Amino acid sequence: MLEKLKEHFSNTNSGALIMSEENISYFTSFHSSNGYLVVTGNKAYFLTDSRYIEAAQNTIRCCDEIIQLKSMKADLTCLIDRLEINELKLESTRVTVSRYNEIKGLFPSAFVSCDGSLDKAIDEIRVLKSREQVEKIIRAQRISEKAFKYILGFIDDTRTEKEIALELEYFMLRNGADALSFDTIAVSGKNSSLPHGVPSDKKIERGDFITMDYGAVVDFYHSDMTRTVAFGEVSSKQAEVYETVLRAQTAGLEKIRPGVSCKDVDAVSRDIIKNAGYGEYFGHGLGHGVGVEIHEKPTLNPSSADILTAGHIVTVEPGIYLPDEFGVRIEDMAFVTEDGYINLTNCEKKLIVL
Repeated sequence: MLEKLKEHFSNTNSGALIMSEENISYFTSFHSSNGYLVVTGNKAYFLTDSRYIEAAQNTIRCCDEIIQLKSMKADLTCLIDRLEINELKLESTRVTVSRYNEIKGLFPSAFVSCDGSLDKAIDEIRVLKSREQVEKIIRAQRISEKAFKYILGFIDDTRTEKEIALELEYFMLRNGADALSFDTIAVSGKNSSLPHGVPSDKKIERGDFITMDYGAVVDFYHSDMTRTVAFGEVSSKQAEVYETVLRAQTAGLEKIRPGVSCKDVDAVSRDIIKNAGYGEYFGHGLGHGVGVEIHEKPTLNPSSADILTAGHIVTVEPGIYLPDEFGVRIEDMAFVTEDGYINLTNCEKKLIVL
């Protein structure tokens, strides 16, 4: 992956200074809270302090040199001068104004650019997943699926939303997850109408929908899934809403193939919900890319300009959220292939009543 980034700087005296943890992890397979990745047309260097230097030297294989930082100003300046870089590109979407000004002050002999071109180049590389990257996401997803099967036997009317969320998280970490994709969502009853509701001390009650949105991380790569289940019984309205969301989710998945606009995929699912009379209750986009970050390109929403390409991994997660009543969301991850897609999520989607 680093070789692809080097191509953007070949035959120039420009280079990249990458400081974000997610992009450093992506290119080096090494994670730390302190690190700098310098990339030119034919070389790459990683700089970190004494806390991480030994681990970096034992882990990173894609860089020409691993340098221990004693002084960021002195060591970075020395390297940039040695490489004779006259234009240094930064990640414009991941650098604060104060950080940008600090870097400009460090390198008065080089033009420090924050024009978005480096972000675009990195996004173009990261959006297409390799076989190895897909396998990591699948491994993370399989852990999430085991957690779902487990939690179905854990839920009863003595459990709170917080207990369900914590149990999901503990199960994933105990069964191979390196970390959690994000703060687990487990909301029930009226709380399930909150798309990103925070688990509370509310206990599960008969007639509740329970929406669980969560994921695992394996070797820096995330999974993401959502399932809504019922406890005890469901009303006819609940059943209708659930089936509407399921039809919308299935239709969105079936629209996925290379060359299709993300806007059109969103529209297929959104139209089903709108035609069922619930259009105003589906306010978020249909989905997003997943990788070393939980939200990546491409984006599936009504204004997206992205076009699906073989190698993309996207979520498809329509929902209906009725204020002060209940909500339903169903989410799978889809890997775009040369002639369609592969659903990476192997979990039951028919309505489960516990």
